[in-house]
Amino acid sequence: MATAQANSSDGISVATGRWVLLATILASSMAFIDGSALNVALPKLQADLQANAQQFFWIINGYYLPLAALILVGGSLGDRFGRKRVFMAGIGLFTLASVICGFAPTADLLIAARVLQGVGGALMIPGSLALISALFPADKRGMAIGTWSAFSTITTVGGPILGGVLADNGLWRGVFFINIPLALISLYALVTHVPESQEESNAGTAKPLDFIGAILVSIGLAGLSYGFIQASDPLIGFNQEVILALIIGVVGLIAFLVWEWRAPYPMMPLKLFKSRTFSGANALTLFLYGALSAWSLFFTLNLQQVQGYNATQAGFSSLPFALMLTFLSRRFGSMADRYGPRLFLTVGPAVVGVGFAVFGLIGLTSGADAFWTTFLPAVLIVGLGMGITVAPLTTAVMGAVSQQQAGTASGINNAVSRVASVLAIAILGVVALTMFRGGLDSYTLETGMSDTVRSEVLANASRLGDTASELPDTTSEQDLAAAQQAVRLAFLDMFRVVCFICAGLAWLSALLAWLLVEPGRAQAQPQDAPLPAR
Repeated sequence: MATAQANSSDGISVATGRWVLLATILASSMAFIDGSALNVALPKLQADLQANAQQFFWIINGYYLPLAALILVGGSLGDRFGRKRVFMAGIGLFTLASVICGFAPTADLLIAARVLQGVGGALMIPGSLALISALFPADKRGMAIGTWSAFSTITTVGGPILGGVLADNGLWRGVFFINIPLALISLYALVTHVPESQEESNAGTAKPLDFIGAILVSIGLAGLSYGFIQASDPLIGFNQEVILALIIGVVGLIAFLVWEWRAPYPMMPLKLFKSRTFSGANALTLFLYGALSAWSLFFTLNLQQVQGYNATQAGFSSLPFALMLTFLSRRFGSMADRYGPRLFLTVGPAVVGVGFAVFGLIGLTSGADAFWTTFLPAVLIVGLGMGITVAPLTTAVMGAVSQQQAGTASGINNAVSRVASVLAIAILGVVALTMFRGGLDSYTLETGMSDTVRSEVLANASRLGDTASELPDTTSEQDLAAAQQAVRLAFLDMFRVVCFICAGLAWLSALLAWLLVEPGRAQAQPQDAPLPAR
């Protein structure tokens, strides 16, 4: 067993380096596959568990909420108690939660397990690159991170396809079960071949962890998520309970910011935001990645529940996006190093916004055969825009702070992207369900279906594109066809509004980048007075 402790200055053997890469790549793959593959399998999951829209949104946000709130603390725990030890704890918790997800007989149990997954992810995700950075010497670190990034790209590209194939074969639970062998191999490598890594300065003089900050941000995000998701139910709306939850959410986030400003060892040092570039890059991240998360969710539902794609076809539809992102990121990253990130962080999100707007113009198509002339151009435009944006965004974030603050800055930007997903899905979920119900009410009147069937359709509207599947077997073919058409048209109207909102958010992020990100090449700031160690 590997019990020796290593720090960032220690060298490791070639064999040990391979085991480190194996462990970190497999563990990271669990998170990447779980996210991208599950997105494609969600419609099948929803149908099997008969989940309504509120449960559907919580299946997603149940994971992202604890991940967003705790990911910075997770990195600090690794520095304090040992990166390998905390990394392994995260893998174990994530895998246990995955098993519960895979066997979950109800949507509510699945949501609870997803929350547990988010906690495990907050311990696991920061440890991957932290172990590589700590254990590999400086002259080999870049190659190691490059290898990790290459395999991460493969899982990002292959995840949706894997999820689609599993879902089409009635095996959507395999999205969770596939984590088991990956975790076991990773844990074996860690236990037997990877040394521990821990900051020497933490031995006996560890700085306090910012648990108060983690609690406050968790309360804030949970309050807002609960309030908006509950408000999407027409039987609840913005009642007193929902308003109270929203107030608690806002107060929680304000209290979090106040605490972070005054805390001696904050998990999110607000002093970093004195940099215009750092503030602009994170504002861009909040709006652009929020838009991307919401669009991705509803696009997948549109393909499978409205356009007639099977899950495998829906999985392949994201392949052009992933390939463009992969091939363009390095090129535009190099250009950002040469010319500065501002231009690319303005042009990239603006192009993404154009892509979202094009999606909003696409109506009902003839199915997957029409993908090449309908959705493909829009997918390519969004992929082009993100390919222009991603690497320069990293350049802006890392170049806006001193070298000793780079890890903290990267962690904050990572957390902001998760917060963006939580808020976008919760808030746009209200907009989507409100629009869908309004459209369904109008279209069911126009079709001339019986009052009984119309009432049944409206009662099941919270299932979005899966609404018509709940009609009783006694429904006539004429009423069933009318109901299915009403659902498709109402969903398309809703999807159009969501896409235009996402386009507006992308254009807003482009404007903020132009106004806030400083022109010129991004360079690490001078070694000024360091912030308290995290």
